[in-house]
Amino acid sequence: MAGEELEFICKADEVKERASVKFAFRQGELEIEGFLIRMDGKFYAYVNECAHLPMSMDWGDNDFFTQDGGRLMCKTHGAVYVPETGLCVDGPCPGRSLVPIPIEVKDGSIWRIKRRIPRDI
Repeated sequence: MAGEELEFICKADEVKERASVKFAFRQGELEIEGFLIRMDGKFYAYVNECAHLPMSMDWGDNDFFTQDGGRLMCKTHGAVYVPETGLCVDGPCPGRSLVPIPIEVKDGSIWRIKRRIPRDI
């Protein structure tokens, strides 16, 4: 939306196809870790927290994709998510979703739209 504040994440060409870039931002006193992915040429960003339990999905290694690169997966309990929607389709929390982070692609860069991210914990 016009007039919304943006925060730089990275250059678009830094995110390879079916790969990810982690980033952090502040929301009040809370620091939130997110990850940005590129899937079929489009970009999506989510809070790095499984919908099953509030823990990081990647064990700190910035690896969110299944071996075949078709889905996102939490390495702790095996929850599997659709990259384009964040919806869990297999594992311990089917029907639940990752928390999306609003982004904008502008002038060859990816920007986080500075909106409040809902937090349940």
